This record gives sequence, structure tokens and C-alpha cells, in this order.
Amino acid sequence: MKDILALKLYTRVARLGSFSATARECGLTQSQVSRSIADLEAGLGVQLLTRTTRAVVLTEAGAEFLIRVDAVLLALDDAENSVREGGALGGLLRVGMPTAMGIRVLIPRLAAFAGRHPDLKVQFLLEDKWQDMIREAVDVSIRAGVLPDAAGTSRVIGVMPRVVVAAPSYLKHAARLASPADLLGHRIVGSPASAPALAWTFERDGEIIAVDVQPHFSTNDNLGAVVAAAAGLGITSATQWSCQTELNDGSLVRILPAWTLSDIPVHAYFPMGKSTRKAARTFVDFVVETFGTDVPRDPDPH
Repeated sequence: MKDILALKLYTRVARLGSFSATARECGLTQSQVSRSIADLEAGLGVQLLTRTTRAVVLTEAGAEFLIRVDAVLLALDDAENSVREGGALGGLLRVGMPTAMGIRVLIPRLAAFAGRHPDLKVQFLLEDKWQDMIREAVDVSIRAGVLPDAAGTSRVIGVMPRVVVAAPSYLKHAARLASPADLLGHRIVGSPASAPALAWTFERDGEIIAVDVQPHFSTNDNLGAVVAAAAGLGITSATQWSCQTELNDGSLVRILPAWTLSDIPVHAYFPMGKSTRKAARTFVDFVVETFGTDVPRDPDPH
């Protein structure tokens, strides 16, 4: 067990780049963490980390060792789960996802998952950009849109309906919107959800219109764009779930409701591929349930 602790400490030091941060996270002293890693290096006969006054950096051997240790620790975690009474899941599950998806869709529904797996600790890493999943020890990432080329495996788990919205306060003093082309005369709020950033493509009865919008205000956070639109800064394209609260309370309204935008595919990405932990796959099954029953859709777009 001492060797296993050393391996776990090593993975955290490697990812955090800090002995002190690892010590705080694990409830140990910095000297305990440093001594454990030094003993590990001595036993292996190789230097895993380069220590400087400013940072702790992986050596080439350390980077290779980290990849192999991850697989070992994941297999150990699954082995422990397999012999738990009733197959209960345990340990820590780290999930990456966009901020709006986590706050507006999954966190409000997470109690059901937690109730099924009371021994499993879950940590959400909320970012609209892709994390360095190996460095951050992400077990699974829930991502929308086209996936970049990567070494892991993925699963399509649903789609996100997209809408165009604005605040009544903005529309009150803005030019009339009768067609998507009229957007060119309006203020636009840009966000990752409106990607591709310069083209919004609308469809109605087989007619397709692409509008090259130019954001007057933009943010790297989808939820930030929703808040900006609700504050009257302009029109934004958002996933329906990210702005459902504002649609319900009237601070945002749909515009051009007779026109539709393409739904956005949602994927679960597993950076460890076939070595993915059972807990991560079980969580994704739960997300699929959520997408199938709880994701809001506008019952009448017209």
C-alpha cells in the first residue's frame, strides 16, 4: 500500500507541477511528499522529475512512467470496485465538460447518480475549452461539436438543440427581424456555442441561409454569452439548455422561431481508451439517460 500511495502522489505531483500543491491536496506535509517521490526514484534507479526553484517538470522517463502508472492505477481502481459488495463504485471520478452543460443540465440532476453510487466521489472540471486530460487526470470529458483528433475513444451520447435569443429590452429598440439576413444589422454576442464563429446557418422548409455575423461582444464562456444577451448586449446563438432558465423567466426570448439551426452533437471522450474505468462508463450511461429524458426542447418552435 505504501508503494501504491507513492505512485498516486507521483501522478499528482506530475500533473500539478508542485510538491506543495500535492501536499495540500492530499493532507500531507511537503517533506512527506518529496521523500516519497525520492524513494520511488531511488527504487527505480531513474530520475522522474526535474526540480527547479520555480517548477517541477517531468523528465522523458517520467512522462513515459506517468502513462504506464495511470493504466496501473486505473486497473487497480476497477479491481477494487469489482470486489466491493454489490459491485459498488468507489474512488474519485474526474469529469470535464462545458460550464453551461455542468451548471444548467448535469449538476441539478446529479443527486440521482450520487444516490446510486454513494461511495463514489465525483469532481467536475468546468471549462468550455478542452483540458489537457492526461495532465488533469480526467476520466471522461463530455464535449459538444466536432472532436479534435485524439488518441482516446469517444461515444456519441446525444444532441443539443440550438436557438437564437435576445433580451426584450434589446429588441424593444432594435430593428425588426423578419429574416436571418436581418441579423447583419444587429449587435451580436459571440461564444464557443456560436462556432463556427462567423457563420450562423438557418433552415426553413428546405431553404438554407448562412449569415456571416460579426460579434460586437464575445466571451470564451457560453454561459457568459447567455448572461450578456440577457443584459441587453445583443443577440446570441446558444444551446437551448444553457438559456432555458432565461427563456422561462422572460429575460430572453427566441427570435426567428420559424427558422432552425443544426443541432450540436455531444460526445463522451475517454482519454484512456480501452483502459477507461468502469465508473466513467457508468457515469456516461447516466448522462445518456439525462439526455433522453431531461434535456429541454422547445415543444413549439413556431
